[in-house]
Amino acid sequence: MHSTYLALGLAVIALNLIAGATGAVAWLRHRLAIAFWYLLRAAQAGTLVFVLFETVLYIGGHRADDGLHYLYVLLPVIASLLAEGMRGASASQELGEVDFKTLSEEQQQEVATLIVRRETGVMTVACFVIAFLVWRAVTTDAGLF
Repeated sequence: MHSTYLALGLAVIALNLIAGATGAVAWLRHRLAIAFWYLLRAAQAGTLVFVLFETVLYIGGHRADDGLHYLYVLLPVIASLLAEGMRGASASQELGEVDFKTLSEEQQQEVATLIVRRETGVMTVACFVIAFLVWRAVTTDAGLF
């Protein structure tokens, strides 16, 4: 069971790092990256599976020696929810008081690109934070460090 937990944790870390790196490159190059959003959702799904697996282990009586471990297990879900909330607010930050419908098509496209870039930045940071938190969860349970 321990090796399954470790493998799942490492896979979730890798997914989040790959998604984060893809998002960072897209953000730095001012490009839209459709692949990032698919990788992000895969990383989020993997994180959810990791948390559910840990919950099943906990219910089954397998307990970590360090109580801090459970904080590291739950924080990725909270970080993901907060990032999604911030992503949702990014449109209003970019638009401010401007009525989107009154803008020309070219201006609308420019604003939309800025919104997606901001959303990419927010979710990229979340991927790196989640990768770190899952790494800490794995290390506090596995006794790796």
